[in-house]
Amino acid sequence: MKIFNKSKKLDNVCYDIRGPVLEEANKLEQEGYNIIKLNIGNPYYFGLEAPDIVIHDVIFNIKKAQGYSDSKGIFLARNAILLDAKKKGFGDDLTIDDIYIGNGVSELIVMSMQGLLDNDDEILIPSPDYPLWTAAVNLAGGNAVHYICDEQSDWYPDINDIKKKINSKTKGIVIINPNNPTGAVYSKEILEEIVKIAVENQLIIFSDEIYEKIVYPETTHYNIASLTNETLVITFNGLSKSHRIAGFRVGWMILSGNKKNAQGYIEGLNILSSMRLCSNVPAQYSIMSALGIEEKGLIKMINPGGKLYEQRNYIFDKLNDIPGITCVKPKGAFYIFPKVDIKKFNISNDEKLVLDILQQEKILLVHGKGFNWKTPDHFRIVFLPPIDVLQEVVTRLANFFKNYKQE
Repeated sequence: MKIFNKSKKLDNVCYDIRGPVLEEANKLEQEGYNIIKLNIGNPYYFGLEAPDIVIHDVIFNIKKAQGYSDSKGIFLARNAILLDAKKKGFGDDLTIDDIYIGNGVSELIVMSMQGLLDNDDEILIPSPDYPLWTAAVNLAGGNAVHYICDEQSDWYPDINDIKKKINSKTKGIVIINPNNPTGAVYSKEILEEIVKIAVENQLIIFSDEIYEKIVYPETTHYNIASLTNETLVITFNGLSKSHRIAGFRVGWMILSGNKKNAQGYIEGLNILSSMRLCSNVPAQYSIMSALGIEEKGLIKMINPGGKLYEQRNYIFDKLNDIPGITCVKPKGAFYIFPKVDIKKFNISNDEKLVLDILQQEKILLVHGKGFNWKTPDHFRIVFLPPIDVLQEVVTRLANFFKNYKQE
């Protein structure tokens, strides 16, 4: 019998956010257990709905969305993105041809790697990372080289570690700012250091800024594209998180800075963009309103007294109260990445840790290895649920760690 196996290109591709532990959670649900799912940042699932005007514009324009659009997206949507980028200082030479709309940022991440990488080319990626970046590099035939983000320094990138890992095969560096899974928001000084490295080594900067608008009051978010015109910067953003329409799948990438030595790469991106014909057209009609209004609902949520602000503070304080657990306070996004004392709990396998938590306490989390963090001493929590649910989560976790020893 002829056996069909998965492609060898998938050998180093994983996405544990929806991996084996989730499969076990689904089995438990089928057996009648109620699972508190804190594995994925899906705002609508936790009752955070889109602004009415965004939904209205999609409905109002639905008849116009029956055909294909330009492969890069409809003009009005791309123009709204262009104007927004120019306000942020992306450069006066930015044009509408530098804007690509995709089926969420995920599609564009994969496209950006496929258009660039030959076998054994290298891309620098943070550790911990959002795992799609590592997967996209591997799927394109490249090698993901992880640089360390330092937990002792607010999870900022380790500049010396980045420098050590650059060689003749390195084509680019990825930053995720605000960061998933740590919630770090990078200072202007750190971003300027990364720019300097990229310029000196002729690297493309890939900046994932999907959580740009979810930044808490004690910090400021800087767009790295506004800090340089000396190297190519590709910025990724969208509406899934800020405007709570993850299911609409609408994101974009912006090419700014020095494009002179990247004409071949840009040609490749245009080919890949055309091959998928276009992205989801109805969702594109949400962009003009989303970027044209001040999103007061989100502003309220991230400031004192607001839902996300208070939930962040609560989960940070209560997790740090559990003996053997420590956390760095997130400055952005809606995740926290607690550290576990592996000696105290005898932990050698973090996937087993979150599986044990699931089976005993019926809470679904993602282990640190799922974010390409090598030491088995972290897991990620989504803090989108209301305080009463988070209270239950913390109570169960405290109960779990009271007597836990990994076998």
